[in-house]
Amino acid sequence: MLTARQRLLVLLTLCLALAAPLSAHAADRVPAAASDQASSRNPVIFVHGYNADPGVWGALRGDLRAAGYADSELFSWGYDTHQSVNEVLAGRLGAYVDQVRRDTGAARVDVVAHSFGSLVSRWYVKFGGGTAAVDHWVSLAGPNRGTSTAWACALWDQACRDMTPGSYVVKNLNGGDETPGAVKYATFWSPCDEVVNPDGSVPLTGAANTPVGCLKHNDLLGDDGTWAGVRAFLAS
Repeated sequence: MLTARQRLLVLLTLCLALAAPLSAHAADRVPAAASDQASSRNPVIFVHGYNADPGVWGALRGDLRAAGYADSELFSWGYDTHQSVNEVLAGRLGAYVDQVRRDTGAARVDVVAHSFGSLVSRWYVKFGGGTAAVDHWVSLAGPNRGTSTAWACALWDQACRDMTPGSYVVKNLNGGDETPGAVKYATFWSPCDEVVNPDGSVPLTGAANTPVGCLKHNDLLGDDGTWAGVRAFLAS
């Protein structure tokens, strides 16, 4: 019968025998994963539009997963769409981008925005230090030069006021360089967009501006052709 000391020695021997291969396996796996993350695609942050939520990105998230993205590379930022672009939302987006970069170890991220989210993310890029943190920026049906439909709610809603043509936000975003820094910019727009008027509000000087055919405003969120263009741009 084993003494207490002998039982302890056996237990320690078993622990060491089990721990050694586990440690070796972990040492092989963890640095490789970190290396893969460092050398692979940027994390993608989705920024939804006015009166929407992160759920609108379900189709694109599925599309990018099918193209090889992992869930750990896809992030959907949710926010109160009735607040000020420049005074509140752009700063909060900046904090979220910083958190994603810390969590993933990525130096830069890609941003894909729909509608009002284009103004929020553009302000962050242009005035919030985002040129150093964003690699690709994509605007889907963004009212980049304002939209006349925003006058319908501008009386009581700050976000709507920010989207009106000639607003403080629109003027400053389009003053000087519309696509500053080393960021790669792309816009996708439709001549049948019932929300962004005029249609020419979406394209930006210095961006890759792509017409997507006759699609409604929210249809760009689920259109295969649009997503093929987004995938290609993110890979560029």
